[in-house]
Amino acid sequence: MAQTNKSTARTRPTEALLPRSTPPKAAKGVPAKGNVQSLSDNVRAAMRQFDDKSILITGGTGSFGRRLVDTLLRHSRARRVIVFSRDEYKQYEMQQSLIPLGLDRMRFFLGDVRDADRLELATRNVDFIVHAAALKQVPAAEYNPFECIKTNVTGAENVVRAALRNNVPKVLALSTDKAANPINLYGASKLASDKIFVAANNLTGAGESRFAVVRYGNVVGSRGSVIPLYKRLIEEGAEYLPVTDPRMTRFWITLQHGVDFVITSLALMYGGEIFVPKIPSMRITDLAQSLAPKMPIKIVGIRSGEKLHEVMITEDDSRQTLELADRYVIEPSFAWWQRDCYSSSGATPVAEGFRYASETNNDWLDGSRLRDMIAVHA
Repeated sequence: MAQTNKSTARTRPTEALLPRSTPPKAAKGVPAKGNVQSLSDNVRAAMRQFDDKSILITGGTGSFGRRLVDTLLRHSRARRVIVFSRDEYKQYEMQQSLIPLGLDRMRFFLGDVRDADRLELATRNVDFIVHAAALKQVPAAEYNPFECIKTNVTGAENVVRAALRNNVPKVLALSTDKAANPINLYGASKLASDKIFVAANNLTGAGESRFAVVRYGNVVGSRGSVIPLYKRLIEEGAEYLPVTDPRMTRFWITLQHGVDFVITSLALMYGGEIFVPKIPSMRITDLAQSLAPKMPIKIVGIRSGEKLHEVMITEDDSRQTLELADRYVIEPSFAWWQRDCYSSSGATPVAEGFRYASETNNDWLDGSRLRDMIAVHA
């Protein structure tokens, strides 16, 4: 497809949807309890973008997809909400759980992001795609590298091609902190995915499709997270909680905060950005002691492919990073990119050499805030 000057094809984000100079409490990583039923002003304003529109979520039966669908059904006026996933039983379970909210706007497509033809069919007449499908387990990706690449990299390419062919206006892909300076295949595959979605903005030609990425840390209570593991061990009366290294730190975000962040990033996106939320960090030893103060901790050794600390913005990315009240925006290096769409709302460049990492974060969770986050997830 021919490349075009995007400066005339892009529209500026609505000022009302830009983050306020004073971030809402959710920006600290702990939305109010029951946040599925009460939204911040920013998120409520961003919901307007879905009026009479169709939204497709790949991997829609996962933890994130289920919460996003629930939020859309409760708070948006979307015409259709489409779940695209490969597990028929999970789709059945999801349908049953959504009956109280009504299924008239719901559509369920069986399919795999590896199947380009099926994706192209599913994305016809769609206005938004949220790409959440991925193979996420680090050890599984290391042991099954071909499968990881097929889903996380080829799947990303298939989503882009389907969106371009159907002229889908906005596509937002979920990424991970492991994609910044990756040391394992999962992180490397998501970095490749991020590059695919950012570069896709050069392929739109005369079309209106725009692509962006959100990158955030560990989700409290999600499948594979250490918190459900620790809670299970505590309930089973284990003798100790395993910690791979006493120095280890991680970023943490609640599921609802992640959903809200995606919704507002969709409203803000201009095309090519990587959005990074400001979220808290916590040492894994502190996490274990907060969950079970009297339970011993056993150091079991760091696993292959595991980092001591996670990074969401590297020093090299700092030269293209802007800071807003509740997030950072890593800008693309496109000739047509216009920084003023964010600087006019008060965004400022970060210092050169800035690094947003879990061990140097200035926002740290204590036991009380962690318990609040777990309560929100529950």
